[in-house]
Amino acid sequence: MLVMMKAIDGRSLQNAFNIGFQVLDSNKEGINALNVFPVPDGDTGTNMSLTMKSAVKAIGELQDFTVAKVAKAASTGSLMGARGNSGVILSQLLRGFSLGMDKKVSADVEAFHQAMVQASKVAYNAVMKPTEGTMLTVARMMAEYSQQHYAEFEEVPEYLKAVISEGQRVLELTPTMLPALAEAGVVDAGGKGYLAILEGMLMGIQGESFEETASIDNFSSYADHAHPHSESIEFGYCTEFMILAGVEDTNPLREEFSNHGDSVLVVSGEDVTKVHLHTNNPGAILERAMQIGPLTDIKIDNMRQQHQNIQKKPVPEQPALPLQEKEYGFIAVSSGEGIERVFRDLNVDEVIAGGQTMNPSTEDFMEAINRVHAKTIYIFPNNKNIILAAEQAKKLSKKKIEVIKTNSIPQGFSALLAFEEGAAVRTNVKKMKEALDQVKSLQVTYAVRDSEYNGIKISKGDIIGMLDGKIILRGEDVNDTAEGLIDRSIGDTDSLITIFYGADVKEEQANNLLERMEKHHESFDIEMVQGDQPIYYYVISVE
Repeated sequence: MLVMMKAIDGRSLQNAFNIGFQVLDSNKEGINALNVFPVPDGDTGTNMSLTMKSAVKAIGELQDFTVAKVAKAASTGSLMGARGNSGVILSQLLRGFSLGMDKKVSADVEAFHQAMVQASKVAYNAVMKPTEGTMLTVARMMAEYSQQHYAEFEEVPEYLKAVISEGQRVLELTPTMLPALAEAGVVDAGGKGYLAILEGMLMGIQGESFEETASIDNFSSYADHAHPHSESIEFGYCTEFMILAGVEDTNPLREEFSNHGDSVLVVSGEDVTKVHLHTNNPGAILERAMQIGPLTDIKIDNMRQQHQNIQKKPVPEQPALPLQEKEYGFIAVSSGEGIERVFRDLNVDEVIAGGQTMNPSTEDFMEAINRVHAKTIYIFPNNKNIILAAEQAKKLSKKKIEVIKTNSIPQGFSALLAFEEGAAVRTNVKKMKEALDQVKSLQVTYAVRDSEYNGIKISKGDIIGMLDGKIILRGEDVNDTAEGLIDRSIGDTDSLITIFYGADVKEEQANNLLERMEKHHESFDIEMVQGDQPIYYYVISVE
């Protein structure tokens, strides 16, 4: 039964967003199973849920609750927390919703109508090449229905129920608009997620609570056939980040990025710009973005690998056995799938994705700690900017934690190799800390601004070589700089060089460097490993 209500206030809208998030979050796994288009650059349900979580958090920090301020907080929070393609589109729907509620203390049917229209308009404008049969279509056709019928309603709940009903009708039609949906026998995941939010918002406006047992639908049966083959992905890296600067006209930047990939989204607020695209050269995109402003929240995923993981058939469930606590476990922070594989080969239990510009939180460490069932857990942060978060997790956890203060990936490997099974904890900590001084960490990357460091004049875009975090040379060619960096770093007692080449280095280029090094350093054992790390062309260990 619908509650009679001609207008709602800010507190009611806050409750609407809260319940909308709860309904979405409760159904995210079912929505994830629908994720078939355009490619799974992350799970739609999860990405939308995390985006809404950020919106709700921002609302909760308000001191004054008008509908305008609540909607604005949802917009700002969702933009800052947007994850993946679907999350960015959702943030733009909320941005448009906010524009429709601008300056309003309370909201009646006409205000909601304006919000629905603006939501669709802003979201469509944010996407370079909108695809019909997605959440954009669901939002647009709900807005069109609203345009034709909103004057027929006086009560907000009745209006919303009718608009949502139209959205559900359109959602069922999405397989007729997208062959991929029809082939998989599912509806659009993003559209389903958007409707979950709206259904929850309607519940919240009416003062209803949400029971966790409630479920919109269960689509898990689709999960094993709802994803295309990885070979069909033209652009393999899902790349997203925030530029800490506003862009007045996003169209030129969107068009520029479209020359380097697809699924391009560029949206901008007053002082921040969110970018999402699929590309084969994330480094070039990041370098261009840095010309606009500093970057944060950088996230790069290998979608081909994600496809392969999704395609794996689930193992039949077995009766749960008690988890046996082992003597020790390892947690390491890693950047790049190749580097992660090496950590796994060294028996690391939990690998946390992160590194420079992608620092994991204390919560990330706590979650990893909870998954490792060991009497003593050793953590390798592998970046000086991550050590504090690891140490904070140690303080919060009731488990016995030892944080080995590794500043780099090579130090992390060196410490792990120094570990002696069966030795006392104190002995192993001592051995691993001593190992940190036995390895030199080299990195080859690019300069993001003009500067001068230790007497070296550096221009933006220069290739720079770093030894243990300090710039020691600059160059114009990646391999020349890498070779020069190694030459200046090796000492009389060194005998082993391990080179991890990054996501922006082709195998042929890496092999060229390997040949040059083997020719000039015949007495060294030299190994080239595909690291797939972003930002750094090469990460090199000299021991």
